[in-house]
Amino acid sequence: MDLNHGIFYWLAEGRRETKNRQPPVPIPPRLLPHLRRWRAKGIVRQFVVEWNGAPLKSVKTAFKSAVTLAGLDGQVTPHTLRHTAATWLMQAGVDKWEAAGFLGMTVEMLDRVYGHHHPNHLQQAAKSIGFRRQNERLVESLVVDRSRQPTTPQTIDIVGGPGRTRTCNQTVMSGRL
Repeated sequence: MDLNHGIFYWLAEGRRETKNRQPPVPIPPRLLPHLRRWRAKGIVRQFVVEWNGAPLKSVKTAFKSAVTLAGLDGQVTPHTLRHTAATWLMQAGVDKWEAAGFLGMTVEMLDRVYGHHHPNHLQQAAKSIGFRRQNERLVESLVVDRSRQPTTPQTIDIVGGPGRTRTCNQTVMSGRL
């Protein structure tokens, strides 16, 4: 971790890189001053999370202990924090490419799993519904374009008077055919 430049390196010094994406990421501005203060006061020496001056041996075990001490119910895991971070980034409208890089996942994965939390999700569809093309009058948008009708129209049954017609598909579905 580089507190001078505000960068967190997932890959510890001397560790070999794995297939998992672990890019260096900026430390959030609200957290950075706290980390600097803890280091200056000697609360944290070499590792952000340590026990008696040594790094934790197992994040899973330490996290499980913290969950138990906090009295949290259910399946709260370190992945829960990642899921929360991804959701918050999407809700804040952060660019998907930037959020994916920060979380160490592909844009495709972020979009597929968390994309529905983004404020732009379905916005184009919502804007497009009810709008006509430019320079198109309302009357023109309501008139059926005769040239685009199918060459073989469906048969229509008259069933009970004016305004009550039934297409062939409706007749089949009703079981009357």
